[in-house]
Amino acid sequence: MKTLDPDIPRPDTWWTRPCGGRDVLALSLPLVISTASWTVMHFADRMFLLWYSTQAMAAAMPAGILHFAMLCFPLGVVTYVNTFVAQYQGAGRPGRIGLAVWQGVRVGLVAMPLFLATIPLAPAMFRLAGHAPDVASLEVLYYQTLTFGAGGMLCAAAFSTFFTGRGQTRVVMIVDCAAMVLNVGLDYAWIFGRMGLPAMGIEGAAWATVVSQWFRCLVFWRLAMLPRFRHQYGMASGRRFDAPLFRRLLRFGGPNGLQFLVEVAAFTLFVLLVGRLGERDMAATTLAFNVNAVAFVPMLGLGIGLSTIVGQQLGRGRPDLAARATWTTMWMAWAYMGTMAALYLLVPDLFLMGHASGTPPERFGELRDLVVVLLRFVAAYCLLDAMNVVFCSVLKGAGDTRFILLTNLLTAVPLVSTVWIGISRFGGGLIWCWIMVTIWISALGCIYLLRYLHGRWRTMRVIEPDALEEDEIDPNVVEPVCTNTI
Repeated sequence: MKTLDPDIPRPDTWWTRPCGGRDVLALSLPLVISTASWTVMHFADRMFLLWYSTQAMAAAMPAGILHFAMLCFPLGVVTYVNTFVAQYQGAGRPGRIGLAVWQGVRVGLVAMPLFLATIPLAPAMFRLAGHAPDVASLEVLYYQTLTFGAGGMLCAAAFSTFFTGRGQTRVVMIVDCAAMVLNVGLDYAWIFGRMGLPAMGIEGAAWATVVSQWFRCLVFWRLAMLPRFRHQYGMASGRRFDAPLFRRLLRFGGPNGLQFLVEVAAFTLFVLLVGRLGERDMAATTLAFNVNAVAFVPMLGLGIGLSTIVGQQLGRGRPDLAARATWTTMWMAWAYMGTMAALYLLVPDLFLMGHASGTPPERFGELRDLVVVLLRFVAAYCLLDAMNVVFCSVLKGAGDTRFILLTNLLTAVPLVSTVWIGISRFGGGLIWCWIMVTIWISALGCIYLLRYLHGRWRTMRVIEPDALEEDEIDPNVVEPVCTNTI
């Protein structure tokens, strides 16, 4: 069993010291691979749809983002269970972990019928966007199909926090990679009509996502309910509703969900506004963000890992080690994002090879030239986007979610407003839109850095300050902090 327990004496080097490079990488690398699997999944989805038709790929971006925007609030609440699990683990209170996980599952189950109720509203929502009728009809179809997977995504996210919060990130990596392989295979088969499945185009891509989400949910649930977890972590007894804990989850997870909603809603409105510029600009933006995901999405894995370490160390009463993990992660993130920025500038075609291979050259040539320009904006904000992810993850791991929500509200409104005014009043085009989104991302990174340096996060906690009953804690079964075993 590997452990990141800071009480174990080790040489004081950047790599070997507690919460140094080795510890951060041991916990975060599986999550980087896990989130990278999401990138591969979405990259393949968009690539197959581009092979199928430019309209299908252009429709998938706004419809997918709108679906995700609708998921944001409950997903933000559910994923915040990770901080509760991490702090309970660090404080040596395993009996509360299962109870916290099941409160998150309950949020997912309640939200599921609400998403299904939005199916008849989809045509009106995409009519308001003002997109071309043939693209709008595909957007409606894609969105309506994706809603059937919303419950699976939320419940899978809740069950996965049982493993990430305790440091068993390899489990999450294996399950997510398996779901990615399933999704990519079904994508190809359902879009083009292979392996006995009908050729359904963009609808087939959506059904592939639905199946893979429910697959993740079932596997995480089965693993979390193994006999060794049922009693040690209260996964059996914790299925009951716990009103005080549920209120604490909403108190800290609610702002996290709203922040998530505000950020993605702003991004959704940005994409919808770009869609008004025409199919070519929409397709180029979709492709640029698809390539950007190669750099950004693995960063989310680093962020989740850092948030877990911060939560565990604050639960142990060691904010100094949480700070050490923060700067260790920051240097890793800068090294990675700096490399990706250089590649975007020097060899952009490296990231476009897959899209170009299945698209007629005359159709892809003009799109390629525009995407190369947009990737220069991505390169410009890469390092500041790394700061955004890292310092925001620290604040979330401590419980400073209200500040994050306020920051997003105060920055997202100017973003959407300036993009809309520029397009509708002054004839601003695609470059104007990308200048604004670059300023927005850069501002967030700087604000979160200043909040981190202020230091209030060091004294914050999300778990209850009062001691538990003695029979809830068995010192013989408490795992070391930050374990990473399968």
